[in-house]
Amino acid sequence: MIREIVQRIVNTISAWEGITANPHRFGGVEFKLGSIEIGHIHSNGMVDIPFTRKLRETLVANGDAQPHHLLHDSGWITVFARTDAEADHALRLYRLSYLHKKYRKSADRDETFALETQALGFKGIQLYE
Repeated sequence: MIREIVQRIVNTISAWEGITANPHRFGGVEFKLGSIEIGHIHSNGMVDIPFTRKLRETLVANGDAQPHHLLHDSGWITVFARTDAEADHALRLYRLSYLHKKYRKSADRDETFALETQALGFKGIQLYE
């Protein structure tokens, strides 16, 4: 079952505009927007996603993620996708990472980013201050 869930995540993210999916150096699949990694997933369903430290703290405080399993003082988070509900949540987090990286240098980032992230349902998320 985990294999199917991981494949669903890989298929979903790979379909997003500008995303490439390649083998990750520590196993699994890495997703990049251009040269920027938006996260990766291991074959056991472990999901690692980079954010800013401030955003990571908000996600952890809200119960949306855990600090990265190895990089405790970084902006990286870890969640598991071993059920359909966990996979849906992981996809929301990947989408947040994708949008943050996609719009970080865009002139219309505030309006566009706000509209797209509002639908994800995260609380207290302010990526561009």
